[in-house]
Amino acid sequence: MTLTQLEIFSLVAELHGFTSAANRLGITQSAVSHAIKSLEQELGVELLRRHQSHIELSDIGQQLLLRARAMLGLASTLRQEAADARGMKRGTLRIGSFGPTSSIKLLPKILQHYRATYPGIEVHIDEGPDRQVLQWLEERRIDVGFVVLPEERFDTFALVEDQMVALIPADHELARRDSLTLSDLCHDPFILTEAGSSELVSRLFSAARLTPDIRYRSSQLLSTLETVSRGDALTLVAELSLPDAEQPRYVTKPLTPPVKRQVGLAVLDQRQSSPATLAFIKLAVNLDYR
Repeated sequence: MTLTQLEIFSLVAELHGFTSAANRLGITQSAVSHAIKSLEQELGVELLRRHQSHIELSDIGQQLLLRARAMLGLASTLRQEAADARGMKRGTLRIGSFGPTSSIKLLPKILQHYRATYPGIEVHIDEGPDRQVLQWLEERRIDVGFVVLPEERFDTFALVEDQMVALIPADHELARRDSLTLSDLCHDPFILTEAGSSELVSRLFSAARLTPDIRYRSSQLLSTLETVSRGDALTLVAELSLPDAEQPRYVTKPLTPPVKRQVGLAVLDQRQSSPATLAFIKLAVNLDYR
């Protein structure tokens, strides 16, 4: 068993295909097939089930994938610790980001300083909903991810705090109030944005024993803003996720009582994190985001 075989197996599972994995690695499809077949023969189990149009992991393949990613993560850490001894001239950092808060407001500033300090580190960024970033962390598909705190499953590092605000069409009767309660948002159609703090929004209503009238679900904040601007729905979003420019077609209102949101970075285990990951975290927590 080699690290190359495990890397190929992990990539085939992630991309759901031999051809995609071969293209990503820059090798032939037959080389990918040979590596998987050799690994299966050595382990004595079927890792992948081949179908005419797709492949899927077997039950034991799903279990071994987590082990494989853990081994690849440790191998990456070893390489980067060696690179650290050489001045961190080479290495890879995989980041998980969610929504405009991290992808637009936080990450660009961090990366600007990080790339200037460590130009040899190759940075990969995956974007998805907040819950998907958590899944990527658990599956070791990323080294570090932006998360909404608290998050007890991981080692976390706080970065910024903002507040949740109601987003109301400009001509809605609620737009005349100074602040709103969660209950005020339950009498009109509601749109839930999956890209950002959807888990936090759901928990807030659940804790208050309230049920918003969710008529729409959006994967992107821009779609949510357009839906509210048209007067089709209300919503609840994090203030930091909103565009800087004022929009005349909708207004934001603070909640009563106020609801704070804290965003930070998370790693699966700080003790096993690579030098490139730890350097990214150290830089991020010391920046001023105002």
